[in-house]
Amino acid sequence: MSLFKRSAVVSATVIGFTLALAAPAAAHVSVNPDTATAGGYSKVTFRVPNESDSDSTTKVEINLPADKPIASVSVKPLNGWDVATTVSKLATPLEAHGAQITEAVSKITWTAKAGSEVKPGQFQEFDVSMGPLPESGQMIFKALQTYSDGTIVRWIDEPSTDGTEPESPAPVLKIVPAAAAGTDAAAAATGPTAAVAAEPAAESSSSNGFGIAGLVAGVLALIVAMLAYARAARRPEPATAAPAAAVDKSAADK
Repeated sequence: MSLFKRSAVVSATVIGFTLALAAPAAAHVSVNPDTATAGGYSKVTFRVPNESDSDSTTKVEINLPADKPIASVSVKPLNGWDVATTVSKLATPLEAHGAQITEAVSKITWTAKAGSEVKPGQFQEFDVSMGPLPESGQMIFKALQTYSDGTIVRWIDEPSTDGTEPESPAPVLKIVPAAAAGTDAAAAATGPTAAVAAEPAAESSSSNGFGIAGLVAGVLALIVAMLAYARAARRPEPATAAPAAAVDKSAADK
């Protein structure tokens, strides 16, 4: 096998391996951002991708954790979708703004109107404002996604203790202390990358895209280098100049 063919095989192998590593896991219902400050109010977005090749998503249900009820929950209107909230009585009343809360929203349901379904290859985002948030821990929002053929995908698996991602993970909002959030912000503002921190934050999907682009660019650079090496190996050696003594003798003979 020639050097050029060996280079091509190696390059193809590297590309395949790189893209395999860069390929994202199967999309699932997620909450963005996935962290929020303890005791505060936050707007979160539930991102729902359509994973079907032929059917559309027609309904989305988000269940709020019963063990961490939220006193105030409001939903942003979404064109083409009807929204309904389910209110449940609390086993233990909440204290919020000097008042006792005995009921709280336990489920939010969005139902698509005709023509507004989430079609194959698309996703939709659903915005919710809530607070005050718990003082610690995490909030697990078990989600149900209904398709036009009647199939219901249940994103209800809680995080595993060994760190592996479950098959159908539920969206999880991690609660961080206010002091920690302030420290992180101050460090970002005073650190050597303060100018970068001032730029608008990109969505996680964009970050993944840049990461993949960087990997592909690295592979392309490797291919260019290997092809240049192959061409150099095939290039004939330049003719060696005759010794000076031989040239002088020939001139003398004339």
